[in-house]
Amino acid sequence: MADTDIKTENDGEPKYVVDSLIAEDIDEYLKQHEHKTMLRFITCGSVDDGKSTLIGRLLYDSKMIFEDQLDALSADSKKVGTQGQEIDFALLVDGLAAEREQGITIDVAYRFFNTEKRKFIVADCPGHEQYTRNMVTGASSADLAVILIDARKGVLVQTRRHSYICHLLGVKNIVLAVNKMDLVDYKQEVFDKIVADYTEFANSIGIESFAAMPISGFKGDNITTPSDNTPWYKGPTLVDHLETVEVLSSADAEKPFRMPVQWVNRPNLDFRGFSGLVATGEVKPGDQIRVLPSGKTSTVSKIVTFDGELEQAVAGQSVTVCFEDEIDCSRGSVISVADNPPQTADQFEATIVWMADDAMVAGRAYWLKLGTQMVSATVQEPKYEVNVNTMEHLAAKTLELNSIGVAEISTDKQVVFEPYGENRALGGFILIDKMTNATVAAGMLNFSLRRSQNVHWQALDIGRKQHAALKNQAPAVLWFTGLSGSGKSTIANLVEKKLHRMNRHTFLLDGDNVRHGLNKDLGFTESDRIENIRRVGEVSKLMTDAGLIVITAFISPFQADREMVRSMLPEGEFFEVFIDTPLKVAESRDVKGLYKKARAGELKNFTGIDSPYEAPRSPEIRIDTTKLSPEEAATLIVDTLLGDA
Repeated sequence: MADTDIKTENDGEPKYVVDSLIAEDIDEYLKQHEHKTMLRFITCGSVDDGKSTLIGRLLYDSKMIFEDQLDALSADSKKVGTQGQEIDFALLVDGLAAEREQGITIDVAYRFFNTEKRKFIVADCPGHEQYTRNMVTGASSADLAVILIDARKGVLVQTRRHSYICHLLGVKNIVLAVNKMDLVDYKQEVFDKIVADYTEFANSIGIESFAAMPISGFKGDNITTPSDNTPWYKGPTLVDHLETVEVLSSADAEKPFRMPVQWVNRPNLDFRGFSGLVATGEVKPGDQIRVLPSGKTSTVSKIVTFDGELEQAVAGQSVTVCFEDEIDCSRGSVISVADNPPQTADQFEATIVWMADDAMVAGRAYWLKLGTQMVSATVQEPKYEVNVNTMEHLAAKTLELNSIGVAEISTDKQVVFEPYGENRALGGFILIDKMTNATVAAGMLNFSLRRSQNVHWQALDIGRKQHAALKNQAPAVLWFTGLSGSGKSTIANLVEKKLHRMNRHTFLLDGDNVRHGLNKDLGFTESDRIENIRRVGEVSKLMTDAGLIVITAFISPFQADREMVRSMLPEGEFFEVFIDTPLKVAESRDVKGLYKKARAGELKNFTGIDSPYEAPRSPEIRIDTTKLSPEEAATLIVDTLLGDA
C-alpha cells in the first residue's frame, strides 16, 4: 500500500511518513498512478452495520488521510466517538453534524483513495429506509456494491432492500461483507449461516453470484491483510478483491459503439465536430457510423482531443468526432456503429424509483432526461408497486417517496435508447418537474412497447401551412383559464362571435360541453383533470393543423398541464388567457350552485375549495374582471390576437 508508512510517536498517536518518491520525483510518482484503472463502489446495508467504519478503515489503511485529519480524528474519537478511547473510523466519513450527533449516515458521502494497483471512489450510502433515494444516487454509477451485514443480526430488511436496489440498478459485482466478526468470536458457523440465508434471498431476486467474506472494519480483519482470527476463510481480502474485480468501463469497451452528443464543436468555419463521452465500444477514423434518431450515415474522418488527434477512442473517453459528410447531428443525437444501432421509440415500460416528497401524478408531463436527450414525457398509472421487503407486486394508483414501481411512459419525441440491463447510459433516465426543475424520479427503461414500434407517422402532402393559407389566417389556440364562475365561457363566446363577424374560422371547446362527449368517462380527481386537459390539447392541436383559431374555456387549474398543451403547439400559437377573478367574486356569482355544494361537502375536488388553482405566472393576456366588462375583455383579447392591441 506503499504511498506512505505509519509510525507511532511517543504519545502513542499514529503519524504518517510520506513516500519519499513524492518529494524526490513528483513526475515519476504521478506517472506511476496515471494509468491505474478506476473502480466505483458503494457500501450499503442496514443502520449501524458498520459502513462508515469500513470506509474509514480503508482510507486509514491506504494512507489517504492528511496529518491534520489524523490529529482531528484522534481528538474527535475521544470526544464524540463510539469506540471508547480507540479511533472511531466512521468519523472520517460521517461529515454531517446531524450524522455525528445521531451516529447514522444521512447523505451519500463520496471518498477517494488508491492502492498500488487501482484508484477508487467509494460512496457511503445511508441505511435508513427514508433515505432510499440517496442510496439510489450512489448505486447508479457503481461497478460494485459492498453489502454489509452485522454478524450478530444476520440478514435484515434493509439488507434485502439494498440488495434488490443494487440488482435493479445493474450492479453486477456484489460483495457480502459479514462485519463485526470480532463480536461473535470469529465463529465460522455464524458466517456460514448468514451466507446460506443470503444465498437463498439473492437467488430469489436474480443475483447469480456474489463474493462473501468475514471482516471486522473496526479491528481490520480481512480488510487489507488476511486475518489470523479466521484461519477457516481461504478467500481474498476485501482490498485484494477490489483491486482485481472487472470495472464497468472494461465491460463497456466490448459492446457496440455508442456516443451521446453533448454539443456541436464549431470554433470556426473550417471545423465541425461532435463532442461527447464514449458510452460503450470503440471508434476509429474510417469507421462507418449512424446518427440517431435521424438515421443518417457517414464515415468518421478524425477523432480530436485537446492534446491532438487519436487513432482510436474507447468507452470512458471524452472526444470530438468529425464526419466526412455534412449530416444532421446535434445535442441529444446518438452516434453509433452503422450496422448495429440502438433502438428508437416513444413508448416504454420502465421501472421508476420515486424520489420526491410529492407523489407521482399519473398523466402529468415531466421532463425526461436520458443522457443528453431531453424530452417531455407522461407517466401512466403504475402497473404495480414493488414491496422491496417481500418482492410482492402491489396494486398502486401512484408512487410515493422512495417507492419503486413499474409503469408505462410516453414521450413527445422519439428517444434513442437501449434497455438499462444492456446499457446504463442509454437506459437510465431521470424525471424532472417542469415547474420547479427538481429531480422527482430515477428510472430504468425495460423495453419499448410494441405499439410504439408498429405505429408510424404518415407524411401528408397537405399540411397546416396549406390549411391556414386557404382560410387566410394564422392558426392559434386561445386557452381561457380561471376559477369556476370567473366568466371564461361568457367571454370566450363573445370572442368567437367577434371573430366570426370578421370572417375568421374558429371553433369553441367549452369545458362542460366536452365532458358530455369526448371526456364523459373522466371524473375530477387530479389524474382525471390532467387527462381531460391532455385530450383537449390534442384536439386543439388537430384543429390548428386544420388552420382554425381554437378557443377553449377550461378551469385547467395546474400550470404544468397548461404548459403541456403549450409544448404541443408551434411557438407563438398558444395564447394563455387568464380570466382573473377573485374567489369571493366568483363564488358570489355561483350560477350553477357548485360552490354551495362544495362548501357543504357534497362536491369533492372542487377548484378553489378543496382542490388548488395555480394562477398563470406570465399569461399572454390577463383579464381583470373587476375592472373590465365581458364586452371590453373580448375586444381586448381579439385585438391582442390580431396584433391590434
